[in-house]
This record gives sequence, structure tokens and C-alpha cells, in this order.
Amino acid sequence: MKHIGLILAVSILVIMVLTAFFMLFARFMIQDSSIPVRSGLIDSSSSKTIMTFFAHPDDEIAVGGTLLDASKAGHKVVLVCLTKGEAGPTGGMVERNQLAQVRAEELRRVAGIIGAEALEIFDFPDSKLDQVEFREIKELAIHMIEKYQPDYLITYDSRIGLYGHKDHRVVSKAMEEIYLERKGSHAFPVKQYFQVTLCKKQIEIAMKLSSGFQRNYPKEGPGLPVPDFAVRTTQYFPDLLNMISAHATQHEVLGDFFPYYDKIPVWIYGRIFDREYFYQFKENE
Repeated sequence: MKHIGLILAVSILVIMVLTAFFMLFARFMIQDSSIPVRSGLIDSSSSKTIMTFFAHPDDEIAVGGTLLDASKAGHKVVLVCLTKGEAGPTGGMVERNQLAQVRAEELRRVAGIIGAEALEIFDFPDSKLDQVEFREIKELAIHMIEKYQPDYLITYDSRIGLYGHKDHRVVSKAMEEIYLERKGSHAFPVKQYFQVTLCKKQIEIAMKLSSGFQRNYPKEGPGLPVPDFAVRTTQYFPDLLNMISAHATQHEVLGDFFPYYDKIPVWIYGRIFDREYFYQFKENE
């Protein structure tokens, strides 16, 4: 019996060591340790308002951990979504003509998980925002800023749109122009404007594993903005998985962005994909 106990103890130790090695190696392959890591998006003891401005239901998943952290820290989170995602996949769950309604409801569930102060969902045409009058998108962005008075903004970037989606680029370009036109004016409440981005290692991995990146990410040019910092999100990964599950119709799309998330134990996955990267938009862009 003593031998059996010893063998069992040694086996458990070996498994723990191998698991720790796997996590450290995987994190090294995916994350850039040279980029500063923050515990949260903003450092403020008083309540601030953070507004996201995205094109589709599920775009908020890219910053889900950061938004959860901000909400739990007492900050107000406002989610603005320009389309109902009716051009996306149905996941084999609903009829095409029901997808917009279903995806809007999925986003409402995610807003509840985040603890968002407000959610605004509009009815611009999915995957056709480049055909909408650009002035209309800017006017909506201005209206949302005036209505909610956010201290901080989050969008994708206008150069790539994270992985090359044209809707992401259009929406972000509108916010960029507004920020540059109004920053510093007395009536403009926004203190800082952040754009979601990825580190170089993540882009390299995505180009190998993600069909969306392989199809749409430009093979030449400057690529995504280089991150200024990352927000550590390990403790929120179980909640992030709940957010992903809430977007049930988009299981395939989100699985492309979070490869193997449903196959690797959450306590391991959350320590590998343990941060979200941001670029702080600058006036000389």
C-alpha cells in the first residue's frame, strides 16, 4: 500500500509539473511579456463611465474580461451596438429571418452578465456599414456620447478592424474622427479613447489557427496598432465563457477567435489567454 501511495503522489506531482510547464509555455507563445500589464483599464476610485461602440453583437467579447472588471470595480459600462448581426451565421439554431431578433437577445443576456448600466442596439445593416451614409454613423456616435457622457471610449481600430472586418473599420473610423475633432473642448467628456488590438504573437497564432484571420487579415502593411498595455483578466474567464455561451448562434465564430476554448479546462485556458490588449488612440493618428 505504501508503494501505491508513493506512486500516486509522484504521478500527481508529475502531472502538476507538466501542466504548469504547458501553461507557461503556451502563455509564452501567445502573450508578449514586454507589454505592460494593468489590473484594470482605468485607475480610479471614483465611478467613471466606459462606453463601447461596436458594430455587432459579440464584438464586446474581445474586451469581455476588461468590462467585467470595470463593472465589478463600480464603473458604469455602456454598450452600443450598431447592427443586430443578421448577416452572421445562424449556428443551425434559428431561421435566417429570426437571426436579428435572436442575436439582439443574446447581447442583452451578455449585458446582464457584465452588469452594464445601459445597452443600445440599433438596426443598421450588418456587413453593409460601408454603404451607409458615414455622416449618419458619426451623428449616432455623437448622440451616444452626449447621452451617456462617457469618460472613456472603446472601439476596434479603423486600420484593420481587429481581423479585417469592414464594419469594424467603418464604426471605428467614425469614432476616431469625432475624438480628433472634439477632444479638449469643454463639452466633450471623453478623457481617453482605447482601441482593441492584439500583440504580434497573437496575430501570428491567429494566422495559423483562425480561418477568419486567414481570410481577412491583410498580408502586407502595418497591421494592427501596437498595444500600449494589456489588462489581466484571468479571474473573469469563467464569466467570459458564460458570455460566449450566451452568444449561442455564434459558437463557430467565437470558437475561431478563442481556439479550443471548449476543449481545454477553464482554469488552464484562463491562465493562457490571461490578458486583453489595448492601444491608446493618439492625436497624431
